[in-house]
Amino acid sequence: MPDVGTPPLRPRKLQEVPALAGCDAVLKAVREDGAVIIKGLFTCDQVARLNADVQPAMEAMGSGSKHAEEWVRDFHGDSTKRLNNIVGLSATFRSEFLEHPLIHALCEAIYLTDTGGYWMNSTQVIDIAPRSKPQPLHRDQWQFPVFQLAGASAPEASCNFIVALSRFTEANGATRVIPGSHLWADFRDNGSPEDTAAAEMGIGDACFISGKVVHGGGANTTVDETRRGMAIVFQCSYLTPEEAHPFNIDADIARTLSARGQRMIGYRSQFLKDSPGVWKRNYGEIDEVYC
Repeated sequence: MPDVGTPPLRPRKLQEVPALAGCDAVLKAVREDGAVIIKGLFTCDQVARLNADVQPAMEAMGSGSKHAEEWVRDFHGDSTKRLNNIVGLSATFRSEFLEHPLIHALCEAIYLTDTGGYWMNSTQVIDIAPRSKPQPLHRDQWQFPVFQLAGASAPEASCNFIVALSRFTEANGATRVIPGSHLWADFRDNGSPEDTAAAEMGIGDACFISGKVVHGGGANTTVDETRRGMAIVFQCSYLTPEEAHPFNIDADIARTLSARGQRMIGYRSQFLKDSPGVWKRNYGEIDEVYC
């Protein structure tokens, strides 16, 4: 059980760990701070190909949120574009990002002991335009209120790989994180902007964060530089994903994925610790496939 701490007097810089250092080194840093920058998780070539895959859809969509609630519109950002269904749009994502061995080594280390299974919550390419205000600070696990009540010692509900598809700087809206906030006694406390540290990154780096840590997109104070990132969120298999993957992704595309990839997007049954499984059909005893 982690020690419950108190908010820091001043933000400390996020640790940086090379992707080649492996799973244990990354986990050590994220358990200490709630977030860590993984250097070189993807190559510049991989990022360039993914950007090319999604660019037509990004150009076709408008900025801001269609939600009726003002606080949700504020959360999404008036000048921010948020594109989902990256699995359906990008062959590069399906074959290289979704199958990255370090991503799955980390998810397995986090989820298999506690819950026995995990799948993908959502994928989202996020463009923060020049002159955008900061996103409200939050914890990703707020989607599942029981985890907010359970506090620091609860199992992980979700984890997020925020991949830099362009460079992240403090000026152009780099993600802000409060290191150590995953250990706070009161998860109703989201701290303040003064508590945050900027996750400045090069192209292909990723900020790997616990669902318990306070963070938010930064203000883009530039006049001509759009900050592009991609959030890849995973969660334990007994929680409902944010993105309705089976309704968004054609079965023909799902058939091209590995068994693990199919399970990530809900095209296979989910198996949990001490459970006969969920996402089943007629209580089959095998891993049922829905494509």
